[in-house]
Amino acid sequence: MNTFSKIKDYMAESYREFLRVNWPTRQETVRLTLIVVGFSVGVALLLGALDLIFTLILDKVVS
Repeated sequence: MNTFSKIKDYMAESYREFLRVNWPTRQETVRLTLIVVGFSVGVALLLGALDLIFTLILDKVVS
């Protein structure tokens, strides 16, 4: 089997597998995206608050 036919077989198998994928609905995608964004914002706020607290503590210790 030559390289070209291996590539062709791989592409054909990939396409068949692509057709079998169970894609999420638009509503599911939006809901899960909002969950991820909300979680990311929450973690960012937590890390920002911790950074502020540690900065204030370190400023008190150093000065």
